[in-house]
Amino acid sequence: MDNKKRVRIFSTPVCAYCITLKEYFKSHSVDFEDIDVSADKIALDEMIEKSKQMTVPVIDIDGQIIVGFDKAVIDGLLNIKE
Repeated sequence: MDNKKRVRIFSTPVCAYCITLKEYFKSHSVDFEDIDVSADKIALDEMIEKSKQMTVPVIDIDGQIIVGFDKAVIDGLLNIKE
């Protein structure tokens, strides 16, 4: 797995998909920055600007934006093998 990539998750504490995604990353030893958009208006604006969406999670992997827990795309970008 290429864990040198910068991984950022725009999320909220009550989002079930966000929680599942973070657990998935932890189980694969992926370092990530968790950004709570419910508490950070600037981060929320950044997320909307990048994704054109207001739903979470939004994942930024080295500038590649993924909306939602799209496992196939995430696995491909991070070289996660099951």
